Amino acid sequence: MEFFIYILYSPSSNKYYIGYSKDPNKRLKEHNSYQDKSKFTAKHQPWDLKAYFSVSDNAGNAMRVERFIKKQKSRRFIRDIIINQQNSDYLHSIIKKALS
Repeated sequence: MEFFIYILYSPSSNKYYIGYSKDPNKRLKEHNSYQDKSKFTAKHQPWDLKAYFSVSDNAGNAMRVERFIKKQKSRRFIRDIIINQQNSDYLHSIIKKALS
């Protein structure tokens, strides 16, 4: 089964969240239903799913791509991913950089 990178956005907090999952829509529901306010995403509900894309059938590779995106510490980079989520060449270049 394939793993996806997903990007959530909280309009109330103006924050992005990046994660990986086999089912991004299910994860969105989970992030929006957390009652335990000790979790980061619980503090910034509600979340909107802004983008998701397939990475690998390997969870370790998905985790590496997630960390690569987070390490960029760039809202512009995240927005570029959202804008280019249908551009497979763009996404493959990010995945390749993250896994190299």
